[in-house]
Amino acid sequence: MTEDNTVKKDDVVTEWPDAENMSPIGATESRLLQAMSVSDEVESTDVEPLEFSAYAGDALADGVQKAKMIDIVEQIRTVSDPEIPINVYDMGLIYKIDQQDNGDIYIEMTLTAPTCPIAGVLPQQVADAVALTEGVGKVEVKLVWEPAWTPDRMTDEAKEMLELL
Repeated sequence: MTEDNTVKKDDVVTEWPDAENMSPIGATESRLLQAMSVSDEVESTDVEPLEFSAYAGDALADGVQKAKMIDIVEQIRTVSDPEIPINVYDMGLIYKIDQQDNGDIYIEMTLTAPTCPIAGVLPQQVADAVALTEGVGKVEVKLVWEPAWTPDRMTDEAKEMLELL
């Protein structure tokens, strides 16, 4: 930790400088960022976010009933971020799920940071998982960066899980 109480990438936080006045959400966010090996400080980089779409599945045959949304979400929950053992749905990385009448699925998801080393992996894992759902046709998962992901997007269950880590 630096003299101005900012947490850097390789810092291990064992005691908060002003624990009485720190909100539990701030502590959770800092622990999450630390677990992801990123800083919560604004960095000036010229890195362009990756534009990427992943595809899986085949068109449904005529007469096949399309999947229920709850089954699609449950399949998405089988995919976890490898750095944090919380599934991508509860992490708040899934922004949009559109189901067409023909059973095709379009998903918009993000990652915790544009420089995430698994940018090309997680969307494909989501597409593959959803394609396994009975009643799902073609699947497209598009990586989006707006709005930027924040820990506020996590479910309460994910925040509780993070507290246990």
